[in-house]
Amino acid sequence: MVRARALAILTACLAAAASASASETRWLDLEGRIQYAYYTEDRRMLAGLAASLEDGKANDPFHDYYAALAHYRLAQLHAESDRSAAAASAERCAGTLDRVLRQRTEFVEALALQSICLAELSRLRPVRAALATAKSNAQAAKALRLAPANPRVLLLAAMSGYDRSRSSPEGLERAVGQLRSAVAAFERERLSAGMVPGWGEADAWLSLARAYLDQGDALAARSAIERALLVAPEFAAARRALTRITADPVSTERGSDP
Repeated sequence: MVRARALAILTACLAAAASASASETRWLDLEGRIQYAYYTEDRRMLAGLAASLEDGKANDPFHDYYAALAHYRLAQLHAESDRSAAAASAERCAGTLDRVLRQRTEFVEALALQSICLAELSRLRPVRAALATAKSNAQAAKALRLAPANPRVLLLAAMSGYDRSRSSPEGLERAVGQLRSAVAAFERERLSAGMVPGWGEADAWLSLARAYLDQGDALAARSAIERALLVAPEFAAARRALTRITADPVSTERGSDP
């Protein structure tokens, strides 16, 4: 009787573990497709992925989280060419995460992602800047308090405040330190295969490269870009940055993006 009960419990545990593993595999596959579309700047693919996740009916919070990630990536790709489309995507990202955070108020990955989407919205729609910036700062601070070693929390907090930080040498040095911390956290996370979510390392290296350029250090910037490309060889923005910095390292120093 005891042995049968133990066997039943073991079987149930194994089934639960298999179900969890299958779910993680599903989300990692979806994340990989979102990231590939972003790296290759395939707006149509990203829009299709976002649309496929917009029903909001799934019980798993990662469903809406990845819908928001797809919208954030669209906002990034549209930022320079179509500010209206970028703002709409940033707003969808933030709104989708409101739904997630009503159910799980301490979901740090959602807090961090919402923070950067609101920061983008404040930049793209100045009329919304005051409220969006205040909420962005609050979400970043909460995420940092709950998970101070999480690499995406560190990265997105640094990115959210970067425009303000770069306005002074002291602020810029602080931002570089934050981005270095994010890179180090991603390197630690890489030792744990299959983390969900697991994106962001290539972004961290490219953001660090931009910060190094703002400091006038083209050599360090090039090294950081090369590290981004080791993580994501198809990263089009990093490839363009490497081409520019290789062709003319002087003109890509302080005050310009790589």
